[in-house]
Amino acid sequence: MSPVSPDVRSLEDVTRDAVARAMGAVLPPELADADPVVRRSDRADFQANAALSLAKKIGAKPRELAESIATALREQTGGQLGVELAGPGFLNLTVTDEAVWSQVAARLADDRLGVGTPQLGRRTVVEYSSPNIAKEMHVGHLRTTIIGDALARLLENQGAEVIRQNHLGDWGTQFGMLIQYLDDHPDAKWRAEDLDDGDLGTVSALDGLYKLARAQFDTDAEFADRARRRVVTLQAGDEATLAVWRELVAESEKAFQVIYDYLGVSLTTEHSAGESSYNQYLDGVAAELEQAGVAVISDGALCVFFDGITGADGSPVPLIVRKSDGGYGYAATDLATIRYRIRDLKINRLLYVVGSPQALHFRMVFETARRMGWLTDEVEAVHVGFGNVLGPGGKPFKTRAGGTVRLIELLDSAVQRARAEIETKPHTLSPEELETVAHQAGIGAVKYADLSTSRTKDYTFDLDRMVSFNGNTGVYLQYANTRIRSILRKLPDGGEERSKVSADGPLAPSERALALLNDQFAPTLTEVAETLEPHRLCGYLFSLAKAFTEFYEACPVLTAETDELRANRVALCQLTGATLTEGLRLLGIPSPERM
Repeated sequence: MSPVSPDVRSLEDVTRDAVARAMGAVLPPELADADPVVRRSDRADFQANAALSLAKKIGAKPRELAESIATALREQTGGQLGVELAGPGFLNLTVTDEAVWSQVAARLADDRLGVGTPQLGRRTVVEYSSPNIAKEMHVGHLRTTIIGDALARLLENQGAEVIRQNHLGDWGTQFGMLIQYLDDHPDAKWRAEDLDDGDLGTVSALDGLYKLARAQFDTDAEFADRARRRVVTLQAGDEATLAVWRELVAESEKAFQVIYDYLGVSLTTEHSAGESSYNQYLDGVAAELEQAGVAVISDGALCVFFDGITGADGSPVPLIVRKSDGGYGYAATDLATIRYRIRDLKINRLLYVVGSPQALHFRMVFETARRMGWLTDEVEAVHVGFGNVLGPGGKPFKTRAGGTVRLIELLDSAVQRARAEIETKPHTLSPEELETVAHQAGIGAVKYADLSTSRTKDYTFDLDRMVSFNGNTGVYLQYANTRIRSILRKLPDGGEERSKVSADGPLAPSERALALLNDQFAPTLTEVAETLEPHRLCGYLFSLAKAFTEFYEACPVLTAETDELRANRVALCQLTGATLTEGLRLLGIPSPERM
């Protein structure tokens, strides 16, 4: 296979450049660089609409200007681009069959399918997942983990240097409470070796013990005093207390890793950067803010105030950096984190994949960082917010008893439902293969349902719909991909060798549609990397899978009339399969060989 070629440009980009050159030939210099407004069209391959907005600026009629551009375009391309004038000033543009097949060949020959690296040189932090130590991961951790992991993969694909950060909740008063309770109850079982379900059971046991500690804290004044003193000793660096704390962190991380591995996300303990990591910087951050006059003392607390941010009663709502009792909260940690990432890690893009309700918090943190000069025009900070996962009837997702749904139980349910769905279809999978495919389909279904929804919106967790082989689901895409692999396995070489494409071969409408959709893969990835909206990639892959189905129904592949036609159609299958597989991989979704 060839090395990555930066020269495989999409036909849309090539067409846009051709229209831009034609516009430069007929427009006055001040408008020569105007956007050609080239888009995909259902009336031709592409449509250029710039004449509609530019005509008034030069005192011409849109159709007359469009005709001038069309004439220049025909002359410059030598008939290699079909140009038709339509409506009040649209240009319908059609590329040649040869150009389409040549593009299929170029993308198929490229290891990266013609995808460039426009994010090269950007050093990007993606902060996501961020569970709390000694607490179970629940449904509330689902979206941040899935969305964050997909964005990290996509940005790496586009050339960015991505630093994954799992900002664990591993510091604070709850640890004094829990450590004191464990000290008082040395027989409490919470370590993996003492539990039936190993690493996963550790956090479950600790979660239960914390609830007992909390209840005692609220009712037993003597215990509450001892717990508060334990917080002080923890923060002061008492070695015996720190030893228990370190064990809590280590055991919790093992349990989290079980879920990350099960879910197929790329987080490991190497990416952990808990709140405790920045504890050493909090006093310095507070001092810097106060010295710069960005933060002021108000009612004993160190606060940052903002124009236009007020409460329901009209009083200012500050960002509290240091509480009146001298303690630090999330604001101080987040400010220390942002300063460290910019000053020490030299980051130029910061992405925080955190639920939308935290929008005001991040707005204030970012504004404070800008006032301090940490955030500059060269550094982009984005709160990548997202909506909620809802249960049946669009209500908050809870257990029947009204509690929080454990994440591992949710994922197990998806795998079981996928297995049941696969078993309703004819298949030749062995029991072991069925288990593997059920896991791939179930986890893929959960991820795709999340990612195919615009991240700012809520979505309903509906397993029956998620694991369906029909409609816009991850299982549908996986199944479409296995159909392609099934076709290729019937070739003498099993589809391993890239098919040779005849650029002068005929091109049926469904072939053209599929080829042009494949050609949109690179622009789609570039768009997602900029907008941080993975649902755009999901929509693209669904359209690609549907286009393949239409192509396959209209154009026989293995029984094509001629060897040339067969080779071209095989190439289309290979390119579509490779694009689907890579697109799913970037979403963190596996591609089974068979289903």
